[in-house]
Amino acid sequence: MKKKTVATIWCEGCSGCHMSFLDMDEKLLDLIKKGMTFSASPLTDLKIPPHGTDIGIIEGSVATDTQEEEVKMMRERCKIIVAIGNCAVFGGIPTMRNKYKVSEILSRAYENAETNYNSHIPSAEDISKLLEKVKPVDKVIKVDYYIPGCPPKPEAIYETLLKIIEGEKPELKGKLLSYD
Repeated sequence: MKKKTVATIWCEGCSGCHMSFLDMDEKLLDLIKKGMTFSASPLTDLKIPPHGTDIGIIEGSVATDTQEEEVKMMRERCKIIVAIGNCAVFGGIPTMRNKYKVSEILSRAYENAETNYNSHIPSAEDISKLLEKVKPVDKVIKVDYYIPGCPPKPEAIYETLLKIIEGEKPELKGKLLSYD
């Protein structure tokens, strides 16, 4: 059986979903034995190859122009996209900023914060720009599978990846389906 290549990225979030991914412990090795290999991950700083990646896992919501580009690139380069965690699936906590204008957020953080000694908002070409609204991944690209949870249970991640590796359609239910 040909190995299924997996690439992961995280966008706006806490990286807790990647920690949950690592919390699969020995089951992660089981997935590797069953035919999974990594082509990219922020944990290893491996870059996503231009083609040939089977499964793309996206953690976090989309809050910047750079994240929007990365998510679109994942869709172009991966056959299957899995949104993992409440931020990627629903927008999560980062969407709390959606009730404010970007200019208000930047002013509060850089010009008016009590502990800030700077009085200007940084700007440069290589600094990502905040989007007007934070979005869940499926508002930017087509998502094939969702694993909700904050963070999702390692067992849910394992079962989803196992089914995909085995060529089956994953379906989370019962104890594997969590929204907290």
